[in-house]
Amino acid sequence: MKSYKKELWFNATRRRELINITPEVEQCLAESGIKEGLLLCNAMHITASVFINDDESGLHSDFEVWLEKLAPEKPHSQYKHNGFEDNADAHLKRTIMGREVVVAVTDGKLDFGPWEQIFYGEFDGKRKKRVLVKIIGE
Repeated sequence: MKSYKKELWFNATRRRELINITPEVEQCLAESGIKEGLLLCNAMHITASVFINDDESGLHSDFEVWLEKLAPEKPHSQYKHNGFEDNADAHLKRTIMGREVVVAVTDGKLDFGPWEQIFYGEFDGKRKKRVLVKIIGE
């Protein structure tokens, strides 16, 4: 069994941002040489997420509205976590959207359903963040 690991780095320019990282993850798979196995992709920060969904701008806007209703950024004073930082809402948004995805690798390709793409969700941006890609298989 082979194993491959790579860290991808992102610098979100806004506090909240959804970034399609499918091409970067596919490049990792190509570099790994693994044809059959499993790919794990996870956010390495507690205020960021990796998830699978459709790359459609209306849906991305819907995520923003929905997440803001569930865990509004302001007023910052509504959260007990906010002391040195103002990112309690980002922690909650990450919990809702999830930490990682696992994708089957079949014949050297990500085994996706129709329209599926991998996204990095940033909820407390404006600084450098990383994602881990780990692939195991043959």
